[in-house]
Formats: sequence, structure tokens, C-alpha cells
Amino acid sequence: MAFTDAQLTDIRRFAGYPAYGAVATAAESYRFFTAYGALEYKLQHLSANEQTVVVTTYLANLYTLETAIVGASSNLDTDSASVWKHNKSEVADRTALFTQWRVELCGFLGVPPGPALASPGLRLVV
Repeated sequence: MAFTDAQLTDIRRFAGYPAYGAVATAAESYRFFTAYGALEYKLQHLSANEQTVVVTTYLANLYTLETAIVGASSNLDTDSASVWKHNKSEVADRTALFTQWRVELCGFLGVPPGPALASPGLRLVV
């Protein structure tokens, strides 16, 4: 089993790494960034069982969690309606859970979370 191009793009994105692009250039190639190179190496050398875990456990849940964050925006305009009370931290709670799963994906792959998952004010240069 091999990942599709769309799955590879989503794995990179969920892991917090920037877009790879269609053609590697000398200035921006992952080969010049240790962590990104490790991610690419892992993605090309996972066993079929490991790829299945990534697709069925991580990608399936990350797609659902990401969509739920966007779906929560439909409740942002209502604080309470009759007996229903809006969870004011719903988006933050969903985002934290989504981020947790993204970091766990990185842990499973054995790579550090990418720059997009860095703490605010802290940029990881690899």
C-alpha cells in the first residue's frame, strides 16, 4: 500500500509542515531541512501496517475533527436559546483536541511537530 498524493499532502499539513510544492528547488527542498526530510523519509518507508494505522486511525479522525471546528462556527452567533446554552469555549476545545491528534500523529511517525504546530511566539527552525 502506498499513500496517495492527497493523503501525503494531508499528512504533511496535519503534522504542521509547509506545502512541499510540485518540484523541489535547491532553496526550498525538504532535503535542506532535517525534520522535514525525516518526515518525507518516514512517509516513503512505513510498512503497510503502519500506513494503515495512519490512514484509518489518524487521517480518518483528523478529517472529522477539522470539519467539526469549522462546523462549530454556525453556533458562534448564539449565546443561549431557550434552555440551550452555547459552550463558549467550543471552538477552543475542538481546536485543542484537533491539535492533540496532530501532535500524536507526529509522535507515531517519529518526527517533531512542524512549524505550524509551534507554540505562539516560538518558531522552530529546522
